[in-house]
Formats: sequence, structure tokens, C-alpha cells
Amino acid sequence: MLSVKELGINAKAASRALLTAKSKKNEALKNIAQALIDNSDAIIKANDMDIENGKAAGLSDAMLDRLRLDEKRIQGIAQGVREIVAMPDPVGNVLSGNALSNGLEISKVTVPLGVIGIIFESRPNVTADAAALCLKAGNCVILRGGKEAINSNKAIVKIMREAVEKASLPADCINLVEDTTRQSSIELMGLTEYLDVLIPRGGAGLIRAVVENAKVPVIETGVGNCHAYVDESADIDMACNIIFNAKTSRVSVCNALETMLIHEKIASKALPAIYDKLKEKNVEIRGCEKTAEILGSCVKTATDEDYNTEFLDYILAVKVVDSLDSAIDHIAKYSSGHSETIITQNYKNAETFLNEIDSAAVYVNASTRFTDGGVFGLGAEIGISTQKLHARGPMGLSNLVSTKFVVRGQGQIRE
Repeated sequence: MLSVKELGINAKAASRALLTAKSKKNEALKNIAQALIDNSDAIIKANDMDIENGKAAGLSDAMLDRLRLDEKRIQGIAQGVREIVAMPDPVGNVLSGNALSNGLEISKVTVPLGVIGIIFESRPNVTADAAALCLKAGNCVILRGGKEAINSNKAIVKIMREAVEKASLPADCINLVEDTTRQSSIELMGLTEYLDVLIPRGGAGLIRAVVENAKVPVIETGVGNCHAYVDESADIDMACNIIFNAKTSRVSVCNALETMLIHEKIASKALPAIYDKLKEKNVEIRGCEKTAEILGSCVKTATDEDYNTEFLDYILAVKVVDSLDSAIDHIAKYSSGHSETIITQNYKNAETFLNEIDSAAVYVNASTRFTDGGVFGLGAEIGISTQKLHARGPMGLSNLVSTKFVVRGQGQIRE
């Protein structure tokens, strides 16, 4: 097992080969997609070990769902890699250019970031998605997943490294930290000599730890404390469907709904209808006093912490509000800046919500579950950034490059 520093040395050396890889990158990605399909049995076998270990460790059903791989999911991962192949190469694009009066020709072009480190938790699909995106953008990657998925990650990375080598590129374009102790994360956060940027993907604790302790530049990806506001003018059937989808279609992902706000003028009619739908998935309601007055003893009293929590489970925080402004104020206080939606038939209220909500994705009459790089047409995503510098929202290929100025002259000197 290589040390974190050794992985950094290897990745830095391999990154030079990617600077001129051009068509080899797509060849490697095609090899990866096919190899994942061809070796799906080996991946599932390794994943079964992780699932059994997870059950023994007491992981929730939602967390086990994040961890689980089957043939259909592996096919989906492979298809995501093929979609990346079909996308334009983000490297070498001329963004601007001009000529100075002294004859110097200056152009601004896109270049790889270099070596990207990714610290993530229990979703082994991230291993393939992240590696494929980094490779297409000409970056080497050092992956550090959680202990829950270590067997799956080892299997996937082994397959990808072999596929990359078949395209005459260094296997060290893709690297895995096999040490899942806290120490390896700390070492990766301090790998300033070899790492150009670090991207955390996971829960609030992981992201906070990386942001607070990393010595290398960090792109903060999102904890998803996502909100829906049911306006007084909302269509109740629409609200039922959107809330149900946003909360229950996959509770373990960052774009799942965690808090519903509802206007007091519609609450007595809409809340029972919405709750009847949510009962199909046994969603627990943690609500304010007015919520309890309407729905009864099924409601657990919501705390301030509940409104500030990304549950990633069949739990929904609910609050009855007296106005759109109150809903916006609540979201401003508790939101993680990921995704928020308003359900309304009032155009003015919709526009106010769009303009005043400061999150990476803001919706009108649609589920927050759409916040996804693939759905947005970006290909597989590296994560969903909730910060504002460099990248915001789903991060696709265009966010995995930097720029440099290329200056061509004929012997000019500055006087």
C-alpha cells in the first residue's frame, strides 16, 4: 500500500503525460466504460463485502442505498463515462486573444488544473465519475473514499488503471488512497507540493473538516439542506407530487428535500394532502406548533437543529409561515446554499423567490432532485459546489480546467 506522499509523487509525474494526451484521453475513457461492464461481477462481489460490513456496522438503509452497486447502477456509471467521451475537450480552448501595438500576440487558453484530490464517503459511483471527469479534463486524480466502500473502490480503481494503461497513458493518472484512517485524510489535506486542488464530497462533518484543515486550495461541495416553499397560490396536487418526489425519490442524496415551508393560508388544506402522500414512504414529520395543530400527534416537535439538518433519511422538517418574506428569511438563515424551490401560481412571487434566494440552484414549480450535472447536460459531475469562487452548482468538465496566457513575439523587449 503506497503512502499518500508516494501517490502524490506518482500523480504529479503522470500529469505531464496528460498535457499532450489529446485523443488518448477518449480512448482511455472508452476502455474504462467497457471494462466496468466486463468486470461488473467482480465489482458487485467486492461491493457485497462492503454491504455486509455496513450492515454489521449498523449503517442505515439510506446509507446502504448510497453504498450499493448492482448491474443496473454499474451500467449507468459506464454510460456516464461514455457521455463524457462524447463531450468536447475542455482543454486548449482559446477564450480570448488580442495583439498589442508592439506586435505581441496574447491569447488566453484553458489548461488542466493538474492533480486533483477528492475526499468522499460511501458512494463508490463517485470513484468512477470523478476519475472519468478528471481524466477528460487532463487532470490526474487522487481518490480517498470512506472505509465503508473500500472494497468497491479498490475493485473499480484497479479496473480503471488497467484500462488507462491500454490507451498508452500512465496508470497513475488514477490513484486510490487505500488507507482509510483519519491520518490519510490529514496527509492529503497537506499535500501542497503535489496537489493543486482538493474537493470534498460528503456530509457536513467531512466538508467542514476539509475546509477548516486543508492547506491546499479547496472547492467546497454541498451539504444539501434543501427547501421547498408552498405558496398560498400553489396548486395542491402539484405541491403533493413535487414534495413527494423531492423528499422520497432518493433520500440519501444531497439534492433531496429536507425542509418544507408552507403558507398559513393554504396549510389547512395542503398539509393533510401532502402528508397523505408522504405516508406512502413512512416519512416522519418534525414540525412547528401550527403543523402539529393541523396534522395532530403524528408530528414530532421540530427544534432549531432540525431546521439546520441534512437528514438524508425519511424525515422532513415542516414550518408554517405567514408570508413569502418569512419563507425567504427562514431559507436565508438555515439553507446550505444548495437547492430551493417555490411552488406557486403567482408570477410575482416566483420572480421574488428567484431573485432573493441565494443558492446554487433555485426552482419554480419543480423538484430539487433535478440539481445534477447529468440532468443539467454537463455529463457526470464532480460535485455540487455551494461556494461562489471558481465554480457554483453542478461541476462538470468546464469547471475542471484553469487558464494560462500564451504570448507570442518576435524578439520584443520591454523598455
